[in-house]
Amino acid sequence: MTEEFKVEIVNPDKLFLSKEDVTEVIVPAFEGEIGILKDHIAIISFLKPGIIKIYSKSGEEKFYIEDGIIEFKNNNLSVLTSSIFNLKNMEKNKIQELLKKAEEETIKTEINDQTKYLIDQKIEVLRSIN
Repeated sequence: MTEEFKVEIVNPDKLFLSKEDVTEVIVPAFEGEIGILKDHIAIISFLKPGIIKIYSKSGEEKFYIEDGIIEFKNNNLSVLTSSIFNLKNMEKNKIQELLKKAEEETIKTEINDQTKYLIDQKIEVLRSIN
């Protein structure tokens, strides 16, 4: 019996990734990190800035996302996000650029608590991968 399921990651530009041999995915949800295996209960959740880890027969892949929504149903995981980068291909100067932009956002006085929380999450994740 196979323990694999399908993952599709979509951003506004295109279908970013489609894999059918996935054994586990860990996503940075607002509730905390969620691990998804085959036959997981159906779920819809919002994503916060963080790292999506995908484990498959071809190895482990890590992606940085800034936001998004996941839906898992019938052994299909869909990830919709406006911003995603493969950590393997992400250049240091791109990380520095995103970090600088996020740090500049924290200076603004008109941001609300939720926005501040998300910016702080983004800064923490970017510093950890830098």
